[in-house]
Amino acid sequence: MAKNSNKSLISINPGELPDVSLELKRFLLEKAEGYESLDFIPDDPISIPHRFQDPKDIELAAFLTATLAWGQRGTIKKNANEWIARMDDAPRQFLEQASASEMEAVSQGFVHRTFQPRDALLFMHALQELLHTFHGLEGAFIPENPALRSSASVKPHLEIFHERFFAAASVRGFEAGRTQKHVATPVRGSATKRLNMFLRWMVRPAGRGVDFGLWKALETRQLMIPLDVHTGNVGRKLELLQRKTNDWRAVEELMAALRQVDPVDPVRLDFALFGLGAIEGF
Repeated sequence: MAKNSNKSLISINPGELPDVSLELKRFLLEKAEGYESLDFIPDDPISIPHRFQDPKDIELAAFLTATLAWGQRGTIKKNANEWIARMDDAPRQFLEQASASEMEAVSQGFVHRTFQPRDALLFMHALQELLHTFHGLEGAFIPENPALRSSASVKPHLEIFHERFFAAASVRGFEAGRTQKHVATPVRGSATKRLNMFLRWMVRPAGRGVDFGLWKALETRQLMIPLDVHTGNVGRKLELLQRKTNDWRAVEELMAALRQVDPVDPVRLDFALFGLGAIEGF
């Protein structure tokens, strides 16, 4: 399919979500199939958790990497590797057992764009508290209310995790302050790109070797796309998304279109939209 042919794929009425044409569905599924392969891993931040074998190391390496996942992919990988290397390349053991002084030492001088040493220190303390409370990160995302647990999307899971994360930091004597922007929540209208990416890594099945499929309490149908400049721009070019701002409302709008393509695992189309934008320059 020619890159300049997307305008003919679907018609749209202003203010209404269009039906996704059969041709566009096939195009997106073909692209998702092509990009969700082992070849995708080396250049992507997901390569960092792929260095580990223990599921708890994978989980924590993935969370630390996702925390830094904005900007150039090479820089994200470099700084995520550095953060984990400061933990002796054993994130599970370090975060479960480190003393306050050891976490202080790891945080000193660590910077990724606007993510500063104080942010790194708060993150490590909050993660340690959550690990001691929930025996892993999965439980920290699961609401107590069964109705919320089975919701159509992970919105309530993201909201409760934000609350629990900063409550855990507060127990350790850290107020959220400027670090609050590094754990986004839909309550504030954020697209929560980094957390949605982390959840995709943890929940989607590992059959194609890219995502990990470690968590079972969430279903793929509930996942929301990690909306960024690439997926947003491609979504608009394909007329799957009308909203101009990459916020939570845009995530919901784009997901409504992607669920027409694959209602069971709609976020696999993240591979298609990201690959088209970041790799093909669509």
